[in-house]
Amino acid sequence: MTTPTGARHIDVTRLPEDVVALIDALGPGEGLVVTRDGAPLAEVSRTDGGTGAPREDAGWAPSVHDVTVVATAMKLSSSARASLSAALGGDYIVLDLHAAPSTADVLLVPPSSPQLIGQLRALFPKARVIVTEVEDDGLDVGYGGPVRRMLDAGADGYLTSTSVPRLARQLDHDVTRHRRLAAGGTGGEIEPSTSTPDLPR
Repeated sequence: MTTPTGARHIDVTRLPEDVVALIDALGPGEGLVVTRDGAPLAEVSRTDGGTGAPREDAGWAPSVHDVTVVATAMKLSSSARASLSAALGGDYIVLDLHAAPSTADVLLVPPSSPQLIGQLRALFPKARVIVTEVEDDGLDVGYGGPVRRMLDAGADGYLTSTSVPRLARQLDHDVTRHRRLAAGGTGGEIEPSTSTPDLPR
């Protein structure tokens, strides 16, 4: 058996336990079909004959592809998660909070209380927790917050800084980028009217 061209590999420890259990339960010649809204998306089959060890005739050496697992703490429809996943590209997997493994790399959370952030941090100790304000009428997503409201009211940017020197660097970057845009240059960011918050781990 040969691996499909462009196939990506992920260690089972990065998958939800119930998915791993389904894969482990597969016997020789059996497969697991992954569907969305009833339509098949992919098929998983065992290459070890159900023994847990790689088959000698597998025809390829297993390799580990560093896939970034993103968990979403906000309620998103399957189409919204699919849209986010497609925009991120094949190096990412986007899962709902309840389906994501505790080893997830990134956790997207809406504006929340410090207590809730702490609880989520405990559930995903390895994840980079990113507070996310996102609104998309086409996908029926509405998780606005105070930053979005201030920007909508006329503020031009939002900076979070861990020190005054860092604030100076961020402010200089923002002012320089704004002047470049005003002169007809490119700011290199999708939404030039806002500044990317500095969210250290």
